[in-house]
Amino acid sequence: MVPTRMDFVAITTLITMLSGTVASSFAEGQPNVLMIVSEDNGPELGCYGDAFARTPTLDRLASEGVRFENAFVPYSVCSPSRAAFLTGLHPHQNGQIGLATHKFAMYDKETPNVATHLNAAGYYTGLIGKLHVNPESAFPFDSHQIPSSNFQRKQSVADYAAAAKKFISEAGEKPFFLSVNFPDAHLPFIRKVNGRPLKPLNEDEVQPMPWIGVNSPRLREQVANYYNCLERLDSGVEMLLDTLAESGHAENTLVIYFGDHGAQFPRGKGTVYEGGLRVPMIVRWPGQTKAGTVREELVSTLDVLPTILTAAGLDVPKELPGLPLQPLLRNETPESWRQFNFALTTGSFPRACFVQHSVRDARYKLISSPHPNTENLDANTYLDEKHPHYVISGATAEEQLAAPAHVQQAFALWSKPPRFELYDLKNDPYEWNNLAENPDHAEALNRLKTALSDWQSRTRDPFILQKNVDDYVSEQLANRDFKYRKMKDFRWSYIDDFAKWRNQK
Repeated sequence: MVPTRMDFVAITTLITMLSGTVASSFAEGQPNVLMIVSEDNGPELGCYGDAFARTPTLDRLASEGVRFENAFVPYSVCSPSRAAFLTGLHPHQNGQIGLATHKFAMYDKETPNVATHLNAAGYYTGLIGKLHVNPESAFPFDSHQIPSSNFQRKQSVADYAAAAKKFISEAGEKPFFLSVNFPDAHLPFIRKVNGRPLKPLNEDEVQPMPWIGVNSPRLREQVANYYNCLERLDSGVEMLLDTLAESGHAENTLVIYFGDHGAQFPRGKGTVYEGGLRVPMIVRWPGQTKAGTVREELVSTLDVLPTILTAAGLDVPKELPGLPLQPLLRNETPESWRQFNFALTTGSFPRACFVQHSVRDARYKLISSPHPNTENLDANTYLDEKHPHYVISGATAEEQLAAPAHVQQAFALWSKPPRFELYDLKNDPYEWNNLAENPDHAEALNRLKTALSDWQSRTRDPFILQKNVDDYVSEQLANRDFKYRKMKDFRWSYIDDFAKWRNQK
């Protein structure tokens, strides 16, 4: 029997109805995900109580969702931090323990990550901004726009919103995952770009963040421009969220915003102090989050991937150390939550090499330096004007001499750290007073030392062995001439050696 035109119309109508039902059900079960990552900024936002920040969009986002008061990264430099939240693994677990631009890389290009997980689940995946993890082929995003670092801001925040609009259109009926990386708070701190901000702050209108410890007109100018960068970032986030709203997808999109690590000022980026590790984190998910909620629990950017996978209805791999944030998003009180946050630094490249770990609980913070009383090259990038990578936002010798005695003492300790540092963050939130030798705090010291050792053992941290630390540092210091950067096939020995060690039983 040959179908009539009416039969075709009926069949087409039925297919359209069914496909609409499937699309609607699919959208309800698998939300879109917009992950907004801002470079080099800690919680210097209005919603975190910063008096100098002009960030109305991010403040509004916090009022519409959940703000995490105690969010941290596991490594306070770009490549390791990014590899961590993209794979859900600590840097020593995935291998990206230094900067991709210095040939540091993950152990295995087959390491599962947000792109591979969501691609397999039918998502259309995209990245706007730099990736900065090796190898880039490990992250098969369907779309990658504005792939450069864009530190000179040749492409404006409006360009990022335009790229997002293009991506959302390309996604069509598929649920989408889009990560947008804004570079504005990264050095150089550019005062004004494309008319933004309209009225920049000046050095006489700001004060340095309290954890920096030094204050001068020169440094305040850097701080003012850092805040100007944050205001420009905020306008970019506004354009991005407006683009999402105009697309009609806002109500079914999980929005996650966080910084990739703290700001590049003394005792910030690159360190395991709070100024480097603590970041803003805000989550908005219409219908799933209670507007204006503030959570005090210790959370990590390692929780981002488990949260996304859970939202998409996917299983969270058992090897991931992070936790889905859903109970906190629903404003529930979990029966148990993590007691400790852990972090690592290696200095991220040879001329800044120094290995340290940290662990903190709700009150105390321990810093462990397996090469104590030796020169901290990373600290020198902030404190030694003769260092080849001294940053303009560091502290000059003159500024250090003008600093209060407790700050000078802290800088001296940072320059040549002891074996252990212990800080009471309740009474000393900016980590000025090392209590490691104070018998009144021996219980906290021993408890955190045990927690760190247990974590290193449980997660197969190669740096738990002094020989691995020594071998790693020796190779780094032997390559301070940077000749490896011109060697096409150069490969750090740790990439293979640590991977082999981790696989031993």
